[in-house]
Amino acid sequence: MTDQTIVKDVENVVVLFSGDSGDGMQLSGTIFSNLSAVSGNQISTFPDFPAEIRAPQGSLSGVSGFKLHIGSRIYNSGEQADVLVAMNPAALKVNVDKLKNGSVIIYDVDSFSEKDLEKAKFKTQDPFAELGVKGLQLVPVAITTLTKDSLADFEIDAKSKAKCKNMFALGLVCWLFNRPLDFVNHMLEQKFKKKPQIAQANLKVLSDGYNYGQNTDTSVSTYRVETVSCEKGYYTDVSGNRATAYGLVAASEKSGRPLFLGSYPITPATDILQELVKMKELGVKAVQMEDEIAGISTAIGAAFAGNLAATSTSGPGLALKSEAIGLAVMAELPLVVIDVQRGGPSTGLPTKTEQTDLNQALYGRNGESPVAVVAATTPTNCFDSAYWASKIAMEHVTPVILLTDGYIANGSSAWKIPNLDEYPEIVPHDVSLYDGENWNGYTRDESNLARYWAPVGTPGFTHRLGGLEKDYVTGAISNSSSNHQKMIDARQGKIDKIADKIPLQELFGDEDADLLVIGWGGTYGHLQEAVDKMNRQGKKTALMHFQFINPVPRNTGELLKKFKKIIVAEQNNGQFAAFLRRKFDFDGVDFSQYNKIEGQPFSVIDLMDTFTKKWEE
Repeated sequence: MTDQTIVKDVENVVVLFSGDSGDGMQLSGTIFSNLSAVSGNQISTFPDFPAEIRAPQGSLSGVSGFKLHIGSRIYNSGEQADVLVAMNPAALKVNVDKLKNGSVIIYDVDSFSEKDLEKAKFKTQDPFAELGVKGLQLVPVAITTLTKDSLADFEIDAKSKAKCKNMFALGLVCWLFNRPLDFVNHMLEQKFKKKPQIAQANLKVLSDGYNYGQNTDTSVSTYRVETVSCEKGYYTDVSGNRATAYGLVAASEKSGRPLFLGSYPITPATDILQELVKMKELGVKAVQMEDEIAGISTAIGAAFAGNLAATSTSGPGLALKSEAIGLAVMAELPLVVIDVQRGGPSTGLPTKTEQTDLNQALYGRNGESPVAVVAATTPTNCFDSAYWASKIAMEHVTPVILLTDGYIANGSSAWKIPNLDEYPEIVPHDVSLYDGENWNGYTRDESNLARYWAPVGTPGFTHRLGGLEKDYVTGAISNSSSNHQKMIDARQGKIDKIADKIPLQELFGDEDADLLVIGWGGTYGHLQEAVDKMNRQGKKTALMHFQFINPVPRNTGELLKKFKKIIVAEQNNGQFAAFLRRKFDFDGVDFSQYNKIEGQPFSVIDLMDTFTKKWEE
């Protein structure tokens, strides 16, 4: 390291890798996030993919990014970046507004030719002046050329050599953060173990990138990031989709029921299916069906046969599954439907995130078809939420919709591998619990109104299920108007009684705070950071963030009554706010709204501006 290098000690830092889809930014970001976790940092990541498939190379629409927030106190993937790796002019242009004053920009000068600038719609040959870039530390590096020079003696084709340039950039970033390469070398050896020559090429380029930073004569700042003391245990970096898959497997293990997933690939939920396909040795059956309707139909059949049954999808697929969910409500079968929300409507913004499926989850079926709704709050909480969704489904014999979203599904955090013994037991509400006589298919436990689930083939418990209305006592088809009302009341009452079995709603902050912020699902990290900063400024603010949506925890109304100023923040036009107004109509309570739907996570700065105005009213 040169004598001119300045080392900054920081509590946290945001790094953004950005380039074309084929530039390997997702891999570089993933490796660096894992390295940071091993180094003792908390992490939160946000992969941001282009919505177009094979967008033109070098175009603004083809920019792919990977943002990671590392440090000692991390709630979310961060906002403005301290370091940007820009592999082409388009990456610079798309991300220049996301940089802090004094940020470091490492860019590949080989990709800033006149032709490259034209592709990114620059009008001049000086992109930095055109963008008005000031107060930033520019690090021009001939990454493409140096990568080719590094691999001059390797007998691999030119295309394979060019693909290694992301490792040169990663080596530079490792130097910038004083990170040793041992762990990265191990990861690359594992990733390319079936292609040893490619592995060695990547290792060579990585080392040369690190050494270039070490030996270059530059005054750019390097960083030393504070570490955090973690509770002892085994940790891994886990994405929300992977955690969801693990949560289903854990629930299967805890309940003693085999896991079946019937699904159809759809962005951004496909990884759940791909993860579960790998787990045959755990008794998991994961089947890719020909369409969304077939996916949920196989899951309903698996539930009838006594499995923990699940299906995974996104918003458009949830719409296609709506009739089958209604069948599961009518048949009263345990079923977990996972909806990884994305930008809509219709095909919309497949790779972007939002919270616009809540109304569809709550009401998107014909007739009175209530289902339980759970919403995961962070990538690691996807495990707990999948576990709870499975527990509710099997113990209350009902479909449950689990809402995650593109932000937490693709994002990742450091996760302590849990001890399953510490999780609540799961006791499927099946006929083994029935001690009466004259059992019928819809014989109910009046304490929770759940019928006793009898998997097909259970001796002595033959019965039929279908989509027509059932007699409350016998389960036979019934057209009686009074019975229909009774069955509607029973199905709704069954959902309402779930509130007695789920955890009470937590309040983050003081009950006498001047302002209550309400959120749900994957916006937790940004809302928590905004509320923390409000309190540090002396503006007493509390947060209620909901994981259990339908029903809400039974102490919700009691907590809401303590506040006069309430603002509900969500990435839709006010769906949860409307739901709360409908359930809790208190005199003097003002449910204000903050709604932003841009396909991107919330901005903490914008949240604080809005909350401050409300706090000052």
